[in-house]
Amino acid sequence: MRKRFPDFVLLAEVYWDLEGTLQQQGFDFTYDKRLYDRLRARVGYPVREHLGAGLDFQQKLARFLENHDEPRAAETFPHEIHKAAAIITFLAPGLRFFHDGQLAGKSAHIPIHLCRGPDEAVDKALSEFYSGLLQTLQKPVFRHGKWVLAKCCPNEQGNESWEHFIIYCWQDEGKVTWIAVNYAAHPGQCRVVWQEPPVDENPQQDLMSSKSPALRVEINAEQMLLDFPAWGYHVFTLQNR
Repeated sequence: MRKRFPDFVLLAEVYWDLEGTLQQQGFDFTYDKRLYDRLRARVGYPVREHLGAGLDFQQKLARFLENHDEPRAAETFPHEIHKAAAIITFLAPGLRFFHDGQLAGKSAHIPIHLCRGPDEAVDKALSEFYSGLLQTLQKPVFRHGKWVLAKCCPNEQGNESWEHFIIYCWQDEGKVTWIAVNYAAHPGQCRVVWQEPPVDENPQQDLMSSKSPALRVEINAEQMLLDFPAWGYHVFTLQNR
């Protein structure tokens, strides 16, 4: 088949820890059901652990928040959790898999043997969010950049809220685009120590955020300090050295 159709893309809906096996056997992408399940559980640190897998494996994962089998994302996740989960899912490396109706916030699950569904009003808040997310994904860094999972550290001894942060970045042409999410039902604080400090301590470009006055990012020559509300997220760019 590859000889006859070299541009054909093979996507496997696979479970039971067989994703890597099918990737090695030639599938271009495999379902990332594990990330979806961990996001549904609404606990941050298992999500971060999953994103710590090898990049060769992750680049061949199909990331999703809904599909033909699962309930609609708008039905599964309340708005603020939905947005935080989408930031984690679709700004990570791999294939970004959006289901029909997801971008409009549809909530009625349609059996795959039907070619029709109920008329549903567009969820304006989710539609605007996804419009911003798709616009952000047009940035070349998300296709050509180098992806790195950041090491999260506690802000202070005894404060374990850092465990629920998922922080990673995309690096390209001297700029670093950071994605930070507090995936928890409570406020949290976290610290990231620089491997290479940025030139400017102010974000060059604020791409997306949860628009909360309680969301704060402090940047200095040694580290980045984050104080986020529940389900808070921030996507921004810094100039690197």
